[in-house]
Amino acid sequence: MASIFNDLKQTFLQGNIVVRLIYINVATFLLSLLLSVALGLFNVNITDLLRNFYLPADLLQILRRPWTPITYMFMHAGPWHLLGNMLWLYWFGRLFLYFFSAKHLRGLYVVGGLLGGLFYIVAYNLFPVFNNQLYSATLVGASASVLAIAIATAVREPEYRINLMFIGPVKLKYLALFIVLFDILYVGSNNAGGHIAHLGGALAGWWYAQGVNRGRDITRWVNVCIDTIKGLFRKSKRKPRKPKMKVHTYNSSRNADYEYNACKKAQSDQVDKILEKLKKSGYGSLSEEEKRHLFEASKR
Repeated sequence: MASIFNDLKQTFLQGNIVVRLIYINVATFLLSLLLSVALGLFNVNITDLLRNFYLPADLLQILRRPWTPITYMFMHAGPWHLLGNMLWLYWFGRLFLYFFSAKHLRGLYVVGGLLGGLFYIVAYNLFPVFNNQLYSATLVGASASVLAIAIATAVREPEYRINLMFIGPVKLKYLALFIVLFDILYVGSNNAGGHIAHLGGALAGWWYAQGVNRGRDITRWVNVCIDTIKGLFRKSKRKPRKPKMKVHTYNSSRNADYEYNACKKAQSDQVDKILEKLKKSGYGSLSEEEKRHLFEASKR
């Protein structure tokens, strides 16, 4: 089991941003399933807990749960909902990376989800048709984020062709147009909130691609925030530095001169003592060692 987790960890760390986003979405969904099973054994309804991470349409509920505009874009209502969004993210995410950077995709995923959520909130609070659903409606899923990536790719390379099953090669501009028209036509369906959020995501994708062409990047602030948070975590994980030892260095030539002068003075003092002894007691009073020193001094 440990090797499986290690393999998954390595795949996540070595994968590109598309792989990492897919991992995060799948892991979030699997965690919600595990919690559902575990809490179900104690007759606890998991739905009430998970709703704390869905995006509510009611503004007061959003104020009580201000994290939901971010968390909702990583949550999914079921396995087919998750599978559909992850396939779109995989296909268009890889295509997106041919024309833009990984940081742009990361930032656009968040911006697309935020703008999709904003469209959803505004629509449910603005149009009377949603009055009866306002306090119970919630939004969940990565659809707006994924659609932002798809539309940005189509705006960047409208003539690029992709092969669709049972249809054949289709230019991205026609696929994008079909997606947007489909969401507009189905705003009145049972999944009205989802289609409205899709339109917000599509607008984010178009806005981003147009801005990049003019030298503006609407995802920059998101990437700055993410990098800042990552930097704080890295700093907290660093081990405290050991105090540096002070190393005093001296000039080598000065050291050599000092040692030479000290040695020369010691030799001179020793010779003076021997000469003083010689003067008082004569040569015979000197030891063999003193005689040797005196002989060596005479040769200098």
